[in-house]
This record gives sequence, C-alpha cells and structure tokens, in this order.
Amino acid sequence: MTGTATSAPHVSESNPIRDLPLRHLAGFTHRWVDADGVRLHAVEGGRPGGPAVVLIAGFPQTWWAWRKVMPDLTHRFHVIAIDLPGQGHSERPERGYDTHAVAAHVHAAVQALGVSTYSLVAHDIGAWVAFSLALDFESHLRGVALLDAGIPGITLPEVIPTDPDRAWKTWHFAFHIVPDLPETLLAGREREYVGWFLKVKALSPDTFDDAELDHYAQAVAVDGGLRASLAYYRDAAESARKNREALRWRRPTVPILGISSSHGSVPDMAAAISPWADNTTGIVVPDAGHFIPDEQPEAVAAAIADFIADDD
Repeated sequence: MTGTATSAPHVSESNPIRDLPLRHLAGFTHRWVDADGVRLHAVEGGRPGGPAVVLIAGFPQTWWAWRKVMPDLTHRFHVIAIDLPGQGHSERPERGYDTHAVAAHVHAAVQALGVSTYSLVAHDIGAWVAFSLALDFESHLRGVALLDAGIPGITLPEVIPTDPDRAWKTWHFAFHIVPDLPETLLAGREREYVGWFLKVKALSPDTFDDAELDHYAQAVAVDGGLRASLAYYRDAAESARKNREALRWRRPTVPILGISSSHGSVPDMAAAISPWADNTTGIVVPDAGHFIPDEQPEAVAAAIADFIADDD
C-alpha cells in the first residue's frame, strides 16, 4: 500500500524550525510528521499510488540535496525526501543520534505518511541510517541504494589516514567527535566550514552556488543544527556497535545498489558492502565527486529508476 494520509492527526503543516527559510520545489508539498516523538520534515510529490521512493541526504546537506533528482522521478514514483533528526526543518532532539535510533524515526515517518513498503535511497550519513534501517525493517523495503559512504562498524575505517592524499577526505571524523571544541571554533563560521566540504569534495568547485551555500550553512547554524550535525559522528561508535550486533543474527537480503562516483570517497560501494549483504550490485557515476545527486542528477535518477524496475 502507498499513499498519503494528509488528514491524519500526526501529519501537519507546522514547521518547528522557523528560523530556516523553506525552499520550495514545484509539484511537492512540505509535511511534518510525528515520528515516535520526533517531528520530521518530509517533502512529498509524484504519483500517490506509485512505488514509493524515500530519499535521505547526509552532512552538511538537507532534503534540498535531491532537488534535481526528484522531478525526474515524479512520473513513475511516489517521491518522499526526509530531513533526518537534526537536519533541515526536522526537530533537533538532544540525544539519540545513533543510526538505529534514527532509522526507527525515519521508518515511523514513512509509515505515518501512509506508505508501508518503499525503496530507500541515501547519501553520506543518510546511507549510515539506511543500512541500519535495512537491518531493522527489511520486510518493509523493496530495495536500498547507498551513495558514497562508509558505514559505521561495516566499511567505515577505524583509523583516520594521515597520508595527505587521503586524509582530506576523512579528517573531520576525528574532529567532530571532540567534545565542545568544534562548536567553539565553528560558531559564526558555519558558512566557511560548510562551504569547504561542498567546494572541495565536489569534482567542480562551482557545483554549488551562493544561495545553496547560504541554505546549508544556515541549516547547520540555526536552532542547534551544529550540535545535531556533530551528534551523528559522536554516536558513530554506538551505531557501529549496533550494526555489528545486528549482523551477528541476520544479513540484509533486500537488493542493495551501491552508487559510487569517479572522484568520490568510496571507489566501489558494492564491493565494500557485499561481504555483509546477500544481494548487492553497483554502478560508478562518471564526472562526479562526493555530492553525486547534485553533480550528476540525471544519472542518479536513471539509476534509481532502473534499480526499482529491476526489483519489479
């Protein structure tokens, strides 16, 4: 069953993050969903009766990372982009950012929108959450696509490299888990910090314009957004522990598509994931860095559509 429960009491138009201006996408509607005690922001459009596709972004982005992909999916799919807890226009809880806890909130939000089965597409930290969701709620998933991310406890390296040719891609993992210091150094400098990631990790430094840099920087800066962004890294050890514990009892059997890019962080997502999953395929998107949905949206939309069609 798919569809949108627009009249349900747990779905509203009330925005809890009012200091961050909303960005609108033609053909899509903003909703806020009570997801087991955390109000999550969802952007919904496409075919209400079509196969549901749920999109999750990573650091330092919001649902807006999918803005170029979403319109290409609307003619076939029921499209839902969700801001994770602490991200974009979703609430920023004080604690509970390990990926299994977050996965439960995301799944509750999708269910509250009237969707019982869905395909999940996730990038960066969103992919952390998606892998844990596949472990916990596999019976509700038709497929999972993971874009350019190491998964805590699975494929994320335990040691940060010091070789300058590699360290620039992962140095922030150690920085983000230091208590208090990142907040002290980054407060008031969010645009410079966010801008570094978006400019350096994209293949072209011109991928993001000033308005997009402003949006992502403000999303991190307002209403505890910086603390929440760092919390995913600070809870990564707990995410890793829970992933390893879950894998002692079960392996994902749902189809998993690993999407890498020619100049990303993980050269072969499928090869990295396949030792821990039973049904993994992969593609490499050319002419892209880490932010594949922004850099090559048509290729990403086509890969998603083909993946879901293959599952059918």
